Amino acid sequence: MSLLLKNRGALLLLMFNLFLVFTGIGLVIPVMPKFMTELDISGSIVGLLVAAFSLTQLLFSPLAGRISDSLGRKWIIVIGMIVFALSEWLFGAANSAFLLFVARMLGGIGAALIMPAVMAYTADVTSDEERAKGMGFMNAAITTGFIIGPGIGGYLAEFGVRVPFYGAAVAGLVAGLITAFILPESLPAYKRAKLRAAKPAKNRNLLSQLIYSYREPYFLSLIIVFVMSFGLANYETIFSLFVDHKFGFTPKDIAFIITFGSIAGAVVQLTAFGWILERFGEKRVISTCLLAASLFVLLTLFVSSFWMIFAVTFIVFLSIDILRPAVSTQMSLLARDQQGYVAGLNSAFTSLGNIVGPVIAGMLFDVDINYPYLLAFIVLLLSFVLSVSVGRRNAQTTA
Repeated sequence: MSLLLKNRGALLLLMFNLFLVFTGIGLVIPVMPKFMTELDISGSIVGLLVAAFSLTQLLFSPLAGRISDSLGRKWIIVIGMIVFALSEWLFGAANSAFLLFVARMLGGIGAALIMPAVMAYTADVTSDEERAKGMGFMNAAITTGFIIGPGIGGYLAEFGVRVPFYGAAVAGLVAGLITAFILPESLPAYKRAKLRAAKPAKNRNLLSQLIYSYREPYFLSLIIVFVMSFGLANYETIFSLFVDHKFGFTPKDIAFIITFGSIAGAVVQLTAFGWILERFGEKRVISTCLLAASLFVLLTLFVSSFWMIFAVTFIVFLSIDILRPAVSTQMSLLARDQQGYVAGLNSAFTSLGNIVGPVIAGMLFDVDINYPYLLAFIVLLLSFVLSVSVGRRNAQTTA
């Protein structure tokens, strides 16, 4: 029996946790225009809210990755789910921009605890041959959460923009309790002791880890993770504000576009992602998705009808949904026995891009609503160029 089938119960529970987390994160997308009006906040503040989430994720991700290597994956995931639940409740209760920032920062801490531990857990319980499929399952859960989240947020916003957040808080707490009682630990005690003893050089603070990451064989992959996240954050942060201000779309319209524009990505991740990587390889898949995403982000500036925006968004989301697990798989294969540590660095570089991208996008949005997408196109195109170099270097490293 394959490791994937043997551990399918644990992987399903992890998928459920990720689904809940990213459902909660996705809730905010269609309701942010209403929050902007209700709390009188600008596009710059919206960008800073997204950056606040990513900043705390950045600060805690490498630490969480190391802790999961030394203490195990399970309890890091449980704690992360509880923190996530608290952040969702606070966001729903917030009546000021300050409390929204506090809630988003707590959410970043929860994501920092959950994501590296989940990816490392997946690596623990899958073989090298099954790794792409396992990562595809996890990212499918993330994608599905993003699909369901905006849909729930958009449709329930007509009855009250805060109700969905309370529901996400309850669901997150329940999921954390289920995980505590059911999920087995994937990293045996002897392996945790071995990692603590064998990797003293990895016990650096965050700044040192980022600085010295250039020595690692996967450094160019980390750079592309940063640049890619920067460009994608521009697109995703501003999307609901862009179509609200430019075309007058309602939360229902926004939820419809995001929901159906992302469904194909989830289907591909669950059914064909492993085959795509086996057939074309990580390098070609990553490069192709980056090129497609960059071109269709640019096209967003030249379409005007609802269905044309829907079509362009569909291609962008599909590219992103294939791209993310492909990069995660590439990083995991290069990590060898440092799965938690590298997953933490991966999350940290993602957070760096997600900090800088939304802040700049929010400021550019206040100047001209088209500027964030123009920047996203340039950055994603740069990511495509970098990916060619990364692919060559990684091929040499794994040869």
